[in-house]
This record gives sequence, structure tokens and C-alpha cells, in this order.
Amino acid sequence: MALTLQPNASVRSPRVRDRRRRALRIRSTSAWTIALVDVLLLLVAFAVAHLVRFPGEVPVLDARSGGVEFVVAPVIVLLWMVLLGVFRTRDPRIAGVGSDEYRRLLTASLITGGLVGVVAYAAQIDLARGYVAVAFPLGILLLALGRQRLRRSLARRRARGEHLQDVLLVGDLDDVAYVGRRITATPAAGYRVRAVASDCASVGGDVRLGSVTVPVLGGAADVLDLAAAEGVSAVVVAGAIPGGHELLRRLGWQLEERGVELVVSSPLADIATGRVHERPVDGLPLMHVETPDYRRRFGKRALDVVGAGLGLAVLAPLLGVITLVIRLDDGGPVLFRQTRVGRGGVEFSILKFRTMSVDAEARVAALLAENEGSGPLFKLRDDPRVTRVGSFLRRTSLDELPQLWNVLTGSMSLVGPRPALPREVALYEDFADRRLLVTPGITGLWQVSGRSDLDWVDGVRLDLHYVENWSFLHDVVILARTIPSVLRSRGAY
Repeated sequence: MALTLQPNASVRSPRVRDRRRRALRIRSTSAWTIALVDVLLLLVAFAVAHLVRFPGEVPVLDARSGGVEFVVAPVIVLLWMVLLGVFRTRDPRIAGVGSDEYRRLLTASLITGGLVGVVAYAAQIDLARGYVAVAFPLGILLLALGRQRLRRSLARRRARGEHLQDVLLVGDLDDVAYVGRRITATPAAGYRVRAVASDCASVGGDVRLGSVTVPVLGGAADVLDLAAAEGVSAVVVAGAIPGGHELLRRLGWQLEERGVELVVSSPLADIATGRVHERPVDGLPLMHVETPDYRRRFGKRALDVVGAGLGLAVLAPLLGVITLVIRLDDGGPVLFRQTRVGRGGVEFSILKFRTMSVDAEARVAALLAENEGSGPLFKLRDDPRVTRVGSFLRRTSLDELPQLWNVLTGSMSLVGPRPALPREVALYEDFADRRLLVTPGITGLWQVSGRSDLDWVDGVRLDLHYVENWSFLHDVVILARTIPSVLRSRGAY
């Protein structure tokens, strides 16, 4: 791959200048929109704090009526807004995707609170503690909710093909296919693959990237010409390219001159950022990946016991009603017991409300030809064995409630990989058995990401991601996502 530097040759190109102006205009509009939402939400937070702390009082410059707070609040909002900008929470490369935006937002907010406290103490400003105790937590909450709504709105527009950044994908065919599929499956990330450059595919051919097909327009040596011809705003390097690190650095310089960004795909897949630490060695950023901890976690078990215990106590009347309805429907047993494989390959008996006819297991062989599940899964969207009551219970996920007993006794957790059948485990391959390193859960990444609508490969990938990157906060987030997922009934059949 022969690349030669041509300093400033393309910087003067009108096309490059237009592309840069267009990109800057889009980014500027996005940043100003986020800033406007931020300032409005912060003003609401401080207004609510004033009403809560000084109800019915008209603010004047009198400490007894909240006058100090009324005057100081705009200064605090201004400081907060500045720090949100300093920590780049509105940067289009950060806002809208991933958790880094929220981490930066929280950091900026905590520093704002700390600076306000220090300045108020040093300058002897008598801020009401109740006012501050309401304004700052409410401000952080509203900022997070505002960013979430903006993120959802942006994700919907990007799913419709709007506000996407056209990219050229470069690398070996396997790497290109893998990275391309992930980009195509995640339009919310803001990328759209316009074309592929690979030395491992015929020019003029096509590469299937999930739901789309993109053309192969050249090889690795043609990257600069293709980037200019296709008008892409970024080049994504998937894996190694001929020439190694030195050539990749030169490619970055040349793309910079042409107003095109360089994005390099990491070979690390499905690893949380908290487990990856950079260790620079003579200018070379080496990525150190921490070994996962698969031991039983006290905090997780405590959450399981408290959550399952409270759930069984609070939901007892509902459990009784469901029991009665199942009995009245066909007179069969209320609970369905089935052997599943848990942590360490130990089998246990899972409990569910019965949603199928009594002879459901005996009818499996006759329905195998109609199986719609992928891999070892057996699934039918319109399963004739499901009862009338069972259809409702499955759609609302109420059939899973007896598993709270499994959680209480320790064979399951509130959050974890999907509990597998022995026949599924017997067909495990390619490290899928790593799902058995932790306790299976009632809900998990698989369940909140589509359940039966996901194929076997994607489901296993999500479960392995959970196993490798567990954290207590991750469990809480999954539990919070479970509620809207159940209400949408996506993949529940």
C-alpha cells in the first residue's frame, strides 16, 4: 500500500472546505440544542428548590426569604453549564452513545457542587442547606433524564437513516464483516457504511453486513482516493492493514489534511471499558485487560434475597389470583417444573406458572419440524400447546414470577444469563459454556434486548458480555430496563 504525504494539497479544496463546514454546522447545532435543554432543566431544578425551601415567599434580597439563593442561583447555573462544557458532555463524539456521557455529566455536576460549597464557605455566603439539598440532586436527575430523552430522539432519527456519518470500512474481509455487522445493527452510534476497501475481496463485488449490502470499491492502497470520491466523513480501520502501525499513522495524517476522521476498531470485543486500562510504553498505548471476577458477590446475593423476599410478599395476592385462574382454565397443575443447568453446570428445578397443556413435553417431537428457534433453541411464535391463560401470562411475563423462589433459595439470581436446558448445554460450542460461570437470572441482557426475537448467536454474545463485565450497577440498570421491556412484550412468546 503506497501512501505519500502531500502537505496542504487538499486543505485548499473547496469540496473539503464544504464538507468541514457541513460537519461543523451539524455538530454546532447538536451542541447548542443540548446546551439549551441543559440550561432550561437546571433553571427548573433551582426554581423547584426555591419553591420547596421557601414556599409562598417572594424573593427579595433578604436571607430570611431566600433572596441570597435567588441571586446566587444564576451564577451556579452558569458555573454548572461551563463545567459541562469543559468536560465535553456535549461533544457529538461523546453525547448520544455509551455511558461516558453520563460519567462526564456526573463528574462535572459533583465538581460544581464542591466548588459552590468551598466558595460559599470561604466567602461566608449563607446558602440554605435545604435549598442546596434539593437543587443539586434534582439538577443531576433532570440533566440525566434530559440527555436520555435527547438520546432516544436521536436514536429514532438515526434508525430512519437521518444524521448518520458515512464511513469507509477498511481491512481484512473477516474483520470488515464483523465490524460492519455491528455498525449496521447499531444505527444509534451514528455510523453508516458507505463502501468497503479490502485486499481480500474482488473489486466490484459486495459484502453482506447484516441487513445491508455494501460494495467493495478498492483495496487498502485506494483508501485516500475512495474517501475523497465517496465523500465519507470518516475511515474506519477494522483490524490490521498492510504496512502496520507506521503506515496507519501516516494514513491518519493524510486523512486529517482532507478533513476526514480516522477511526480504528479495537480488536477487543464485548469488554466493558472499566476492565480496560491504557499503559503507554514509549508512545505506544498498550491496553491492559483485567481478568473477570467470577466469585459469588455479597452485594449481588443481598440484592437477590431482599428483592425476591419483598417480591414474594408484595405479589402474594397476584400469585393467588393467577393460581386460581390456571386451575379454573383446565384443572391441571398450577406450576411447571423443568430441569435447567445453573452455575458450574449444576442442575436445578426451575419453577414457572404452567402456560402449556399438560401433555406439552410429549408433543415436542411432533413439532420439531416447525421449530422457529435458532441454534439449540426450540421456539414457536404460535405454539399450539399454549393455553388461553398461558398466552396472557407469557405476553406479560407473569409466568416467570415463581422463579422468585428459585432466587430466594440461591439456584437463580434476579439478573444473569438465561437458564439453559440440559439439551442446549450438550450442544454448546465456541466457549458458550462460559455462561455457566455465574448464576442464571430471571432477567438479563438477552431478555431486555429482545428475548425470543434474538437469534441464538446474539443471545449468547449478550450473556457472555454480562458474564465477563458484571457490576452491581449493571444489575440495577438491567432491572430498570426490565420493566419497559415487559410492558412492550417484545419477543414474549
